[in-house]
Amino acid sequence: MPRRTKIVATLGPATDGEVLERLIAAGVDVVRLNLSHDSHDRHRKRVQRVRELAAADGREVGVLVDLQGPKIRIGGFRNGPVTLGVGDHFAIDADCRLDDGDWRRVGSTYEDLAGDLSQGNTLLLDDGAIELLVETVEARCVQCRVVVGGTLSSNKGINKKGGGLSAPALTEKDKRDIGFAADIDADYLAVSFVCNGDDVRIARELFQQAGGKGGIVSKIERVEALNAIDEIIAASDVIMVARGDLGVEIGDAELPAVQKRLIHDARDRNCVVITATQMMQSMIESPIPTRAEVFDVANAVVEGTDAVMLSAESSIGKHPPKVVEALHRICLEAEKHARKSKHRIDSVFGRVDEAIAMATMYTANHLGVTAIAALTETGSTVKWMSRMHSGIPIHAVTRLAGTRRKVTLYRGVYPVSFEVASKDIHEVNKEVIEELLRRGTVSEGDLVIITKGDRYGVEGQTNIMKIMRVGEHALLTKD
Repeated sequence: MPRRTKIVATLGPATDGEVLERLIAAGVDVVRLNLSHDSHDRHRKRVQRVRELAAADGREVGVLVDLQGPKIRIGGFRNGPVTLGVGDHFAIDADCRLDDGDWRRVGSTYEDLAGDLSQGNTLLLDDGAIELLVETVEARCVQCRVVVGGTLSSNKGINKKGGGLSAPALTEKDKRDIGFAADIDADYLAVSFVCNGDDVRIARELFQQAGGKGGIVSKIERVEALNAIDEIIAASDVIMVARGDLGVEIGDAELPAVQKRLIHDARDRNCVVITATQMMQSMIESPIPTRAEVFDVANAVVEGTDAVMLSAESSIGKHPPKVVEALHRICLEAEKHARKSKHRIDSVFGRVDEAIAMATMYTANHLGVTAIAALTETGSTVKWMSRMHSGIPIHAVTRLAGTRRKVTLYRGVYPVSFEVASKDIHEVNKEVIEELLRRGTVSEGDLVIITKGDRYGVEGQTNIMKIMRVGEHALLTKD
């Protein structure tokens, strides 16, 4: 069986050159461009190379552009890193130049930081490595006492424990980067530090105005996002469980339960979900993962995540192809233990195409079907299908390259390039079966379910489910 859980790998210096070819060959489904780093020109060249390699291999590889967002950071230290001891007094001062910090104070990229804080708040620097207690807030200066000390270097992130920093989700840089994402025909646009559904809707509007056709990924990394998760999921195509900043804000002990809930909520609401951050962190240096990382990835797969994501492990790590190969092995094994889904078993459906998708999966799971072939324009039908746990491959059969790349993120869905040559429904069925036979996906005697609309090329018109046995006539038609 092919791997169902998708692998997202971040591109960077470590993936340039021949490594990128090996990365694609290892089975990456989607590549991520992190716009916190590198120039537009360098990212553009990487995308071009990815698409060339994928085409040469007869595959589709999606492209996800990740906006930097309002990453709130301290400024720089004029004489290098400083050491903060427990009990020391240290200030974050917006009036301090960004390159003029010392052991007493440092500037901040977020000039309104003081307005979001009050006495007794806790600030966490460098992903929680340094902890500061706010003692006083004076105009633009936040006076703190060090609770957990250590060495602090320039430009480290700032989080407020429990959330509450009000920086907007989209910066001016992000708005320029949205235009770049549209220009390279990105399949997904990831929005950092979303707080509510409006953040998602604004990003989508700007993306579409720039000519973008891809989906919107909402990165869940703020407490505020958890408080508004229903409206964020409703406004998004995908959510990303971004465990770095989220773990700092809510505390690492709460992360496992929150991750499980987010995966469940996303799937229950027909939203795709990516699990990200430090999944194979040790493999930045090591050629093999730790046992804890193996368990982490496997748990996310069993919980139902659509995709697992690599960040530094692939972008700057020493072994990018080996990391992908390790993820592939772990996902395949974990998928053997995934439970059968009762997703929406008691629901009333509002659309015919959605009802066909759910009926298809229920039938496939109970009839011994080998494969599902869904003729689709937008990918909506296969997205609904993929919300139900199943070991049966779902083939998104479409003439549209953008749709084929979009479904590379959907669990258990595989894109198939297909142009309908006949207007006769029975001939179309025959052509689809022949394509699956050519690909080695099915064999003589296998049961296959085909879904399609009786008006080919029209969005949202799936209204036919047909069960066929390869090499024989149809057994059942449901219109």
